[in-house]
Amino acid sequence: MMNDKEIIITNNEFLRQFETVIDEELITVEYAQQERKIFLTKLKMSENLQGNGYIERFLETLLSHIQDSGNDRVVPTSPEIAKFMRKNRRKYKDLLPVGLNI
Repeated sequence: MMNDKEIIITNNEFLRQFETVIDEELITVEYAQQERKIFLTKLKMSENLQGNGYIERFLETLLSHIQDSGNDRVVPTSPEIAKFMRKNRRKYKDLLPVGLNI
């Protein structure tokens, strides 16, 4: 079951992915970056971690990390990330590029 472990996101620029380790399992979100936009393309997380509620905590932490790191906009092309952002539309609407609705 999920506990209150701190989630620390690192940016692996060589592999173009954001990473963290929870319960000795690597979680990644692959991305592409162009013209002040970060395209979040693929989420990799074990079913075990997803089932324990980590997906929302990880995505909240990741989006806060992106928000804090500059003025880049987020384009969620991964279905899981788009679904999360749609569900939390008010909280993350400022991260979306102008004119993009999810």
